[in-house]
Amino acid sequence: MDVPTTTVELFGSAGCPQTTALREHLVWNRIAFTEYDVEADAAARARLLSLTGGRATVPVVVENGRVTSIGWHGRSCASVP
Repeated sequence: MDVPTTTVELFGSAGCPQTTALREHLVWNRIAFTEYDVEADAAARARLLSLTGGRATVPVVVENGRVTSIGWHGRSCASVP
């Protein structure tokens, strides 16, 4: 039986400590993910805003194209517009 594949994406920014903590959590738990820095990548920032309905905050986790987490442990950082 095939195990369904989950695609995990992390939208964050280099200066956000919550992004760092969430990244470390994903790595520690051996969860494969693709990371986007929304402050350095305009296309990633536009996609983040589209996925969150215009909410410019990080970190955001997207699983299989659907937002599953905004912030980390109740904290987040505003991303640069």
